[in-house]
Amino acid sequence: MNPLDLNLRTAAAVRPQPARAALKSLVLPGLGQWHNGQIDRAAWFFLAFAFLCVPAMAVVALWLPPSWTAPALALGLLLTLGVWAGSVVDAWRTARRGDLPAADPLPGLATAGTPVWRMAGVTLLLVVLFDVVALPLLIITVRAYVVEPFRIPSGSMAPALWPGDFVFADKRYARNFGAPVRRGDVAIFTYPNDRTMLYVKRVVALPGDKVQMRGTELLVNGEPSPVPDAPQPRAAELQAARVPPGSLSTDKRPAQWDMVVPPGQVFVLGDNRVASVDSRDFGTVPMHDVVGRVRQIWFSWGADGVRWQRLGRVVD
Repeated sequence: MNPLDLNLRTAAAVRPQPARAALKSLVLPGLGQWHNGQIDRAAWFFLAFAFLCVPAMAVVALWLPPSWTAPALALGLLLTLGVWAGSVVDAWRTARRGDLPAADPLPGLATAGTPVWRMAGVTLLLVVLFDVVALPLLIITVRAYVVEPFRIPSGSMAPALWPGDFVFADKRYARNFGAPVRRGDVAIFTYPNDRTMLYVKRVVALPGDKVQMRGTELLVNGEPSPVPDAPQPRAAELQAARVPPGSLSTDKRPAQWDMVVPPGQVFVLGDNRVASVDSRDFGTVPMHDVVGRVRQIWFSWGADGVRWQRLGRVVD
């Protein structure tokens, strides 16, 4: 090959490419910086984006005061979008100015004059590693062991939870490193009659507790356990809410209920006791099937739109 041709190809491979750099950062924050040969800057952009997407949301959900939840989530979203947009703009401006590294940051890997950070195969590999593997794995880990968002579809937990509430659940709950299950907790557990589903109910009795029910009146160890006092959703919203599986069995319940909760089990009950499928229907729930505790409402949507008064409300 003519040396002049080789020099021209090399110059073409390393010349500024603002549009390509910006487009790559639009696909994945930091990828445009990688395109420009700024390896360290690329890593920082991606790490900032990944942290704001997942771990920061867990901090908001579990450790910030409840009154900070809504503004912190909004701020987190703005910062995430800011990092993403900043990566696009920075990659474009850097390439446009021609402010590129004077030497290959990964010497010895260029092919036919193309630097390694411009190779299509390497770019695709980075997208797969970060967008398809790293970020989803981080999200799955946080959702499985730290915090997970849920949407409430039914009215069985009204008034504590309304249909259309979006909640954060503490997944550290009931694990060796989490808080113990307590009476009164609003817990998420595996539905015994269909283990592919999760249910949310209130834990009203622990192992060894004596449970007595007369209609909707509950006694635990002889002490009354009333429904927590809270604002109720409109009757129309409850009627329009999704009916959970098993609801047709509620008309077969005995009028009275007396039992002692077995070891390693909990008795769960919906706050909306006249329209809830709970331990009166499927029995007690094994402690190891309790996978989370509802901490607070981070968003709520009803027939009239956003329920602003419910945002950030702690569930107790």
